[in-house]
Amino acid sequence: MTTPPLFPIDLGRVGVKICGITTGAQAETIIELGADALGINFWPRSKRYIALEEAASWLRDLDQAIPRVAVTVNASDDELAAIHESGVIDLIQLHGDESPERVRSLTDQRLPVFKAMGVKDRAMLETALEYDSPTLLLDAYAPTEYGGSGETMDWTLGARAVSQCPERQIVLAGGLVPENVADAIQQVNPAGVDAASGVEESPGVKDLELVQAFIEAARN
Repeated sequence: MTTPPLFPIDLGRVGVKICGITTGAQAETIIELGADALGINFWPRSKRYIALEEAASWLRDLDQAIPRVAVTVNASDDELAAIHESGVIDLIQLHGDESPERVRSLTDQRLPVFKAMGVKDRAMLETALEYDSPTLLLDAYAPTEYGGSGETMDWTLGARAVSQCPERQIVLAGGLVPENVADAIQQVNPAGVDAASGVEESPGVKDLELVQAFIEAARN
């Protein structure tokens, strides 16, 4: 099994992923606003955590709408298999300390995984580029957190990744808000952008006006 890319290859524009969704009502509205992918955080230590069992009912209702992405951190093979076998998730984002070998092993197990990694310098970027999934999400480096920190990454690193790997979907995350996402896209030219804390009222509760503004800024 080859993991499909996060966004359709013929999307024709920068994709937008809104991450940290915790309710079906917000998920439906965010899809209506034009998001191209949704992230649901299944890491118990996340401020945006929701249990798979709790999210399954409304995730099932979103089948074939846009990609439903499970955000995981250092989950076991059995936990990842359970997420995949639930039938309510399309892709699994590995946002922990998984090695390139582990990612290849999971792909060999026919799990639709892609890597997300915080980067702070060129050495960390080179490590990130060793992962061979078709999508690579680059986030701000936060030594005590795995995404959702609100910190902004060095966009020059994102631009370098896009230049070095034109065949891959590089997704930019970390501190993106409606006010800076257009500049980030201009500087990096990513396949997509990802926002969580930058479009929230509080962790796990999206400010739908900010979501709309973010999507519009990314489009324009």
